[in-house]
Amino acid sequence: MTATETGTGTGTLDRDKLFAARLHAARVRPYLATALFALHVVESRRVPTMGVDRHWRCYVSPVFVDRTPVEELAGVWVHEVSHLLRDHHGRSDRVARERGLNGPGDRLRMNIAADFEINDDVYGDGLARPEGVVEPGDLGLAEGELMEEYLRKFSVGPRMQDLAWLDCGSGADGRGREWEFGPDGAHGLSEQERDAVRFRVAQGITGRPGSAPQGWRRWAEEAFHPPQPWRELLGAAIRSATSGPGAGEDYTYGRPARRSTAIPGIVLPSLRRRPPRVSVIIDTSGSVSDAELGSALLEVAEIARAVGGRRDLVTVVPCDASAGFARRLCRAEGIHLTGGGGTDLRAGFTRALRSRPAPDVVVALTDGQTRWPGTRPPCRTVVGLFPRGYDGHAYDDHAYDESNPVYVPDSPPDWARVVDIGS
Repeated sequence: MTATETGTGTGTLDRDKLFAARLHAARVRPYLATALFALHVVESRRVPTMGVDRHWRCYVSPVFVDRTPVEELAGVWVHEVSHLLRDHHGRSDRVARERGLNGPGDRLRMNIAADFEINDDVYGDGLARPEGVVEPGDLGLAEGELMEEYLRKFSVGPRMQDLAWLDCGSGADGRGREWEFGPDGAHGLSEQERDAVRFRVAQGITGRPGSAPQGWRRWAEEAFHPPQPWRELLGAAIRSATSGPGAGEDYTYGRPARRSTAIPGIVLPSLRRRPPRVSVIIDTSGSVSDAELGSALLEVAEIARAVGGRRDLVTVVPCDASAGFARRLCRAEGIHLTGGGGTDLRAGFTRALRSRPAPDVVVALTDGQTRWPGTRPPCRTVVGLFPRGYDGHAYDDHAYDESNPVYVPDSPPDWARVVDIGS
């Protein structure tokens, strides 16, 4: 690397102008100040405009700074740091693995999709919109969606030629550039330092949520409460519950105990572990959507796989304010989920526990708008919670309660293993 590239020589980068733009960005977006000042500036004539790598270095073209007004440079500062805060490089890597998108054209699409996600939150309210900013409307797409959603809605074509100059660096799409220092270069932030910056920014947004756009409030909430790999967690919770000590054990003479050889003429039964019986309570009240009921049926199929494919060991109890019949699982398509009224899963627990033979595990799939049993069931319990809306301050219970506008549901009891089911 040259002295100019490291910023220690007598290059032509107008740092006073660049840092004045950063200060303006911090004044109009105070919740991003920690992140803006955490970036290390690297002067480089190889970067088209400004770009960031995943290690929080910001590469800056002197020519670009010279020709761009301070007010627009401030918007570029916010744009670039938004890529890093929203982990566009990590998310792009995950998408590339899941969808097999590894070519340069695919990464360009990821860069553009990431730009679509953040540009509707960046400009206005004190930040001028730079020339050439790409927006979803340029390709006939709606605003307010995530990078992963935009990626499914456009492809590389003739319209992309005019956007090929866009290059925000590996911090936007995960693909390393020749002009980047890489993981062993100087002035990069460690993983712990990057996490600390994100936490401080999220703290600032949640402390004064009224000053941040909805997209940033959503990001801050996820930074404090990251989305869980809920399907893996639900499966792990069920496997843990069904494999606990004493669950599903029985004696059989089909395979004599080894101790029988010590007692001539007497055959002792051996202890075997039978597959566990699982009872699934599905919330069918009016506050649960059709999409969530469909998701519940998918989870029933996954539960059947978790118990070795023995559908005869899985029963389903639909429940709103009252419980339906407990039916053994034949196939997910044959389950009739009737209901639509209020919610009281206590009736569902009662029905499930009275089934014969009794279940070893009870799984409740619900939105949480219910009363819970006052006593701990005699078997292990897993609760899968459907997500509910967040208004930036508190969960909007009124929107999901069909009868009582001041009703606040109880949290799931401590004796249940709770898993948040994602959308």
